[in-house]
Amino acid sequence: MKLTTIRDASALLAWRKSSYSDNGEGGCIEVSDGHPAGVPVRDSKAPHGPAVVFEADAWSSFVTAVKAGEFTV
Repeated sequence: MKLTTIRDASALLAWRKSSYSDNGEGGCIEVSDGHPAGVPVRDSKAPHGPAVVFEADAWSSFVTAVKAGEFTV
């Protein structure tokens, strides 16, 4: 899996919070749709920080596993 990063994630305008990430403690991730290299992911508490761009297939596999309950807290 090839990972790229975006140094200042605020350069991308269309961010949305993951519906699975708000645990009431401020631990949210945000994703941006439509990026040509894949799916950018950032920490919502650091909007000007970096974002990691995952390949679309890898992100899709991760989301499927989360929805299936394959990860525990």
